[in-house]
Amino acid sequence: MPTVRMTSVRHLSRRAPRVPPLRTPAAGVVLFLALTAGAVLTGCEYDYDDGRGALPADTSPPVTDAALPRDPLQDLPVSGPELDEWAREVLPDSAGEVVYTDYGTVEGDEEEKTSTGKLGSGTYALTLACRSERRVSFTVRDSEFALVDLSLRCGTSRVNVVHLSKASALRITVEARRDANFALKISRL
Repeated sequence: MPTVRMTSVRHLSRRAPRVPPLRTPAAGVVLFLALTAGAVLTGCEYDYDDGRGALPADTSPPVTDAALPRDPLQDLPVSGPELDEWAREVLPDSAGEVVYTDYGTVEGDEEEKTSTGKLGSGTYALTLACRSERRVSFTVRDSEFALVDLSLRCGTSRVNVVHLSKASALRITVEARRDANFALKISRL
């Protein structure tokens, strides 16, 4: 019988050396931060005697800071002495020399036009105010340009600063959709 010779072939495979898996330090950092935050958040409570004694019990009612709505009658136009008083309130004294003041009433869907005398070149403050249930439009022009074109919410006053490069008269137009009071003052700065 023939003999069969068997040889074993050993298969050599090249394996990479076994390296332990890398552990990221993120888990440790997260744990450290969580523990630190917990310690910080627990905080410390300080209790010391400043010699003033205990605070008295608060028996006053709580403050609610409720905003009261504006009186709608404050927006209604007035006439006579009330108009004079209102104009004095909304056109307070200014630091500069007052060169022009005007106030009055404009009917609804109408316009009131007025003009100043000739003003010298320089810088001026225009204070505009109105009293009406709706907005009032003010347009202030010199001989060439519209210096102010403003739709003013009544109940407030507005100060605009304009510069006249040459002497000129200002033309002022006040328009309102409803009856309104207007007041304006021009002061040299």
